[in-house]
Amino acid sequence: MNDTQTLGSPQVQPRSVGGLSVVAAARGGVSALSDLRQSGALKALFPTPRGAGVTAVCINTGGGIAGGDRFEISATAHADARLTLTTQAAERVYRAAAAVPGRVTTRLTVERGATLHWLPQETILFDGARLRRRLRIEMAEDARLLMVEPVAFGRHARGEVLRGGAFEDRVAIDRAGAPFYRDATRLSGDIAGHLARPAIAGGAGAMALVVLAEPEAERHLPAARTVLPAGAGASSPAPGLLVARLLAGDSFDLRRALIPLLERLSGAALPPVWRS
Repeated sequence: MNDTQTLGSPQVQPRSVGGLSVVAAARGGVSALSDLRQSGALKALFPTPRGAGVTAVCINTGGGIAGGDRFEISATAHADARLTLTTQAAERVYRAAAAVPGRVTTRLTVERGATLHWLPQETILFDGARLRRRLRIEMAEDARLLMVEPVAFGRHARGEVLRGGAFEDRVAIDRAGAPFYRDATRLSGDIAGHLARPAIAGGAGAMALVVLAEPEAERHLPAARTVLPAGAGASSPAPGLLVARLLAGDSFDLRRALIPLLERLSGAALPPVWRS
């Protein structure tokens, strides 16, 4: 016991901290891992490469996110490289003991002629969870980006209901140094009550944002709409940009809708962890 602690005083809860940096570069027409840095609770695995791209599977060895935890992820696809990032499993955000959110900050860079797919599996919020998440992406004019951010508000099959907590999520994409796409979500208090409102989610228990940014991305709009279920929609708010939003009753239905959409937009099968 140090001099500042006394018997019966509250103990400082341990916080989970993690950092991960992945860089891919093109060499002779084949993408390869160029740099990897990992610390704390964040690690990466690299399955056997498929095709010419690099796939990184991000792992949170802490087993989830609690109040006060801090995670930072950065990834760069250098010129003409192909890089896919996903997660080993769904990320769980647990009840925060105090009004302190867990924080997740992700920065992605997609250079000239490069392709980056940001394909994490769903984040599951438990009752009382607090999460502050930021995703910042910088891409070249001719770069290609496919990203998804799926969120489940409790586990429907177990009857979980979110009557308290906070979720703050922001996505910012810049192309050629200029703002290209912005998105923000903020829910607090009785989250289940908010989601029940017709103007918000109509009672849905899971949602996802999908963004495809590449030259002539809008040409994929008709095909995307053919695989979208009820409660989902897609549009092209700007040249080179396709945005889809999905609502579902639970994470199982959300995943069942996301897999064909993401495979249609990427033109390839999702990483195997999505089907395990």
